[in-house]
Amino acid sequence: MTKSVTLVFPGQGSQYIGMGTQLEGHSSYEYLERANTALGYSISKIMLEGPDADLTLTKNTQPAILAHSIALFQKAKEILDKKGIKIDRVLGHSVGEYSALVATDSLKFEDAIKAVHLRGKYMQEAVPSGKGKMFAIMKVPEEIIIKACAACSSESEQVMPANFNEPNQIVISGHASACDLAVKWIGDNYKEAHRAIELNVSAPFHSSLMEPAAKSLKAHLETVEFNPNKIPYVANIDAKEYEVGTEADVIRENLFKQVAGSVLWTQSIQALPDDTLVLEVGPGRVLMGLLRKINRNIKVISLDKEGAFDELEETLS
Repeated sequence: MTKSVTLVFPGQGSQYIGMGTQLEGHSSYEYLERANTALGYSISKIMLEGPDADLTLTKNTQPAILAHSIALFQKAKEILDKKGIKIDRVLGHSVGEYSALVATDSLKFEDAIKAVHLRGKYMQEAVPSGKGKMFAIMKVPEEIIIKACAACSSESEQVMPANFNEPNQIVISGHASACDLAVKWIGDNYKEAHRAIELNVSAPFHSSLMEPAAKSLKAHLETVEFNPNKIPYVANIDAKEYEVGTEADVIRENLFKQVAGSVLWTQSIQALPDDTLVLEVGPGRVLMGLLRKINRNIKVISLDKEGAFDELEETLS
């Protein structure tokens, strides 16, 4: 019998046309319809049929991922409840943190759908096209990247670590010119083999350029009802596990800080026990790949694949 179950919820970049198809005919499919009602347009049509240009608009991507994640969560929860297995903790990557908080009953599903739609919209609007960039830096130590960002930032042009995805992949984000300078600085000052890959994103997420979006989102989040969490959750902003019953205002503040702050994913996963079974609850298998690079001892089941629920049943037996 497995001792511990941890749920992880993916973020932007894991979406694909056709996500949610495998849930048709299952009761959890209703979450896609509830998302349509909450938004006032058919997000499920965009998820299932596209076009890709619509699905990749941040204001659509974020609610699509959340709807798909929570539908999968409900299906998984049926199995866990039937077997009397409690969830030890939940965490989500970037926008996935909202899915995690719905799973803890801290946020109502409809409120979360509306919030991430606005979050996406505010992020998209915060920075004019071309003003910001993001690069994935591969095989460069954390301290070198932090040093590069500090050396290449000024009061007017800034670059910072945005996502600590796994020990060999840290994403930097900020003003386009500062990002380019940081990539050059790393090339000049770090002689080991490494790579910098510019990401095809609509805005420099998790950087100081997102502060206008954070302020707009904060105003909205103050109108949303949050409840103390019923399952421990790990926050992106500090990689800390918040125990059951954390005050609603603390949870709200963590989400506000997260918009322009770094996602401490590596640090969050490094704190998990080796014997926990991790379920990736949402589209794709991005997090499974990252987890294996952080800690190969942890067993991961990605629920968005053929036969995943059979594998889950078998593993729990």
